[in-house]
Order: sequence, then structure tokens, then C-alpha cells
Amino acid sequence: MEPAEEGVTKQTQEAAAAGGGGDGDNGECRVALPCGWLGRLSRELHWSFALAVVAVYGACQGVGDAVNGVASGYYWKDVQRVQPSAAQFYRGVTSAPWIVKPIWGLLTDVVPVAGYRRRPYLVIAGVIGVSSMLTLSLHRELGTVPALLALTAQSAGAAVADVTVDALVAQKSITHPPLASDMQSMCGFSSSVGALLGFSISGLLVHSIGSQGALGLLTIPSALVLSAGILLKESRATDFDYTQVHKKFYKAIHSMGTTLKCPEVWRPCLYMYISLNLSLDIQGGMFYWYTDPNAGLAFSEGFIGLIYSIGSVGSLLGVLLYQSALKEYPFRSMVLWSQVLSSLAGMLDLVLVTRLNQKIGIPDYFFAVIDNSISQMVAQLKWLPLMVLSSKLCPQGIEGTFYALLMSIQNAGVLMSSWWGGLLLHLLNVTRTEFSNLWVAVLIRNISRLAPLMLLSLVPQSDQNSSILPAEMLQDSESTEAAKAGSGSVAFSVIVADDSSNVVAESERIEVFHAATDDIELIPLVNKS
Repeated sequence: MEPAEEGVTKQTQEAAAAGGGGDGDNGECRVALPCGWLGRLSRELHWSFALAVVAVYGACQGVGDAVNGVASGYYWKDVQRVQPSAAQFYRGVTSAPWIVKPIWGLLTDVVPVAGYRRRPYLVIAGVIGVSSMLTLSLHRELGTVPALLALTAQSAGAAVADVTVDALVAQKSITHPPLASDMQSMCGFSSSVGALLGFSISGLLVHSIGSQGALGLLTIPSALVLSAGILLKESRATDFDYTQVHKKFYKAIHSMGTTLKCPEVWRPCLYMYISLNLSLDIQGGMFYWYTDPNAGLAFSEGFIGLIYSIGSVGSLLGVLLYQSALKEYPFRSMVLWSQVLSSLAGMLDLVLVTRLNQKIGIPDYFFAVIDNSISQMVAQLKWLPLMVLSSKLCPQGIEGTFYALLMSIQNAGVLMSSWWGGLLLHLLNVTRTEFSNLWVAVLIRNISRLAPLMLLSLVPQSDQNSSILPAEMLQDSESTEAAKAGSGSVAFSVIVADDSSNVVAESERIEVFHAATDDIELIPLVNKS
């Protein structure tokens, strides 16, 4: 799974875990429809917040990542004319900005720009996305390195926007707990619908205006992110002391380092990294074979988009299956069987590549759709327990930044799997026109997916509703330090909301009362998850 798709999946999973986003009034159940989520969030949190959610999760990650996934494959194949192994390597490079998500998280948390912590980063993300895709689409003779830089810059813009809106959602979840499930449901719905729409039109766009033209249209989602940043309603921080930024960075990094030394944390982190690392990604070779008119299946651009769009339905079915029947099972059991199922599902690719499906009377196009749908569903069943496990490894006080760190560790595993897959394709001499050894690559990939089971003891045996961290790490580190300090340096944080009914205050602030003095300092809420 690509990092960009990972961001869509992540929000879908969080929405499923949120339980549908509904709450009851006077014993009556409210039907939580998408229009209801959007309307309620617009009324109580301001319409600009709802616009930011739809722009980032629906347009940028949903539609944008889907179109980018298909169009960039054709771009490397038909415009840059690189080998499958090189295309596989470049895919890994463009995912690099998602590995450094903690940096983006720290920046938006502790470094305001012109007094604002969220708006400028959405604007910056939008500008990066628009400029990079315009550069790629308008230069017909763009070299490989500039094209790679442009696609990487677009990925960086999407990663910055993702982290920024994650921070907004977490912030609003703290100040408005009854709306937390609505927000997660809206995020998941936006990204899922966006992905379905994007994959449905991606093949048609590539067929009608070419891969460069389709990539050029990605300026539209980025422009929506830019507009959301300009229109977002956010309180402005005054008298921010930029000289203290380095201390805040050091404190956050020190806290993350201390947490990673805990065996309950580093052991599952190591398993997640190795598991994803060894799940070799050879999608580049499979894509070239799908579209090759001579030695491959000769699938058209439109049919490629159809395969991926139906695969998105399989992904959603995986979410529903997990939510309804599998979320109560222990982590180790879920990881064991999902890893085995992942290897078995990969054997469907082997059947397709060796054309055994034709011998039993199943057409290639039908078997390819079934193959992709099952693979996406199993990928969700493998990914969801890891997401839940990651959320339980985050100590209080640095939840947002540490969760971003865990996602970066997983993205690093995905990056390495892409590069290992590219090396495997190169060693087996799978090229633009030669696919005789592609079945060997598929078989090796499927076997490698079973290798992480040797390290299954690193995964906790506890069920998915239990706490994993030691009790002392579940306490807010700042509160603990303040209690130890005694009297002089104790600070009490109180959320202030000028809310006499259900009307959201014009601005939300934290009043910090210093016990040693009578001074009151007003600072904006910056907690993030």
C-alpha cells in the first residue's frame, strides 16, 4: 500500500472505529448521514473547518491520490519510458515526505507563522502542490530527475496538509468531545468517496488527455487546500516567543526517545517495520504487465481505473468486516492470520501471471478484478490491527507527534518494500517488454510475506481493548513533572469556552495560571493527535 493510500485508509479506519458518528438526544437515535455530519460540523465548528476536512481528505487524499496513482504509473511507463524496476524505485522516493511526518507535526504544533499555527501550513501545502503539478504538466520534455522532484514535492504538500488537518481534528475533538465521532466519520467518508471517484475517472482522464494532463489536473485538489487555508477560521497567537522553539523541539524529541526505549513500545514497532519491509512491493512490474499489448494483458486505461475503483470497494468491505466481527480478537491472533491471508491472497497474482485462470475458464479481466478486490480487503484486515496497536502505544502529552512517528516507521517499511521489490524485478530481468520471470517475483513476494511470522512474539498477546503501556506512561508527563516540582512551578491549564448553550465560542483559549505569580497568559490550544 502506498503512503498516500495509507493516509486515505487511515482516516477510513478511524471513522469506523468512531462508531458511525451518531449520538442520541432524549433517548432517540439520530441517523448519522453524511449531510448531517457536514451540517453539524459547519454549524458548531464553523464552515471553514468542514471545508478543510473535505479539501484535504476528500479532494487531496481521496481523488488526488487515486488519480496520481494511475496517472504516474502511465507517466513513468509511456512518457519517461523507464524500466519497471526504476519506476518501482521512483515510487518509493516520492513517498519519502510521509516518512518525516513528525517533523511536519512538530512544526505545526510549536512554530506559528504570522501568529497562526494551522492556516499557513495549509497555504504552503497548497502552493507546493499547485506549483509542482503545473511544472510537471506544462513541460513536455521534462527530465527524469526534475519529474521525480515534482512528484516528490506534490507528495510533500499532501503530507503537510494531512498532518495539519489531523492536528485540527484532534484539537476540536478535545474542545468538543460530542463532535469527535462526527469528525472522524466525515474524514473517513470524504476520503472513501474521493478514492472511489478518483479511481473511476483516472483511467478515462489518462485516455483522453494523457498522463501529464491528468497529473496537471491535480492542481485542483491542491488549490482547494490552498483556499481552505486562506478561509480557515483560527485564533491568532500574540507575543509568541520564538526563542523557546528549540526547547520545545528538544523536549518532544526527548520524550519520544524515552518512550521508544520501553519494551512494550519498541517490540511491536520493530515487528511492524520488519513486516512491512518484507512484504515486497512489485506493483510496478505487475502494472507494466497489465498494460503491455504484446506479452501482457493489454488492459486499457479505463479498465485499469475500473480495477482500482472496485478494489476500493473491497477495501471498504475489509473495514466493515473488521469492525463487525474481528475487532475483539487478540492482536497476535489477528496479525498471524492476516499475514497468512496476505500470502495466500498473493497467490491469486500467481494464477493470473501463469494464466491458470484461462485454463479453468475465467477471463483475465474478471479474474483481475476479483484478485485486486480480495487483495485490498485482506490488506485492510492486515493494516487495521496495526493501526489500533499504534494508537495504544502513544503516551499522554505527546500523542500526536508520537503517533506521527509510528506512522513514519511504518511508511519507512513501505518505502523499503518498494525498493526491495524494484531490486527483485531488476535481478530477475523483468523489463518493459520481458515478463518471463514475473511469476518468480510473485512467488518470492508471497513467501516473504510469511517470514515476519518468525518474530510474532514481538506482538503483544493482549486483546485490542486493553492498555499496553505501563501505568506510569499513561499519565501526562507534564502533570507528573509539575506534581514532582512542588509549588513554585506548578501550572494549571483550563479550557475556556464562552459557551452558554450549544453555540461554539468565537475563539477557544487555554488560560494558564502560574501558581507563583498572579499573571495570566493566554495561549492557543495546540494539542494534537
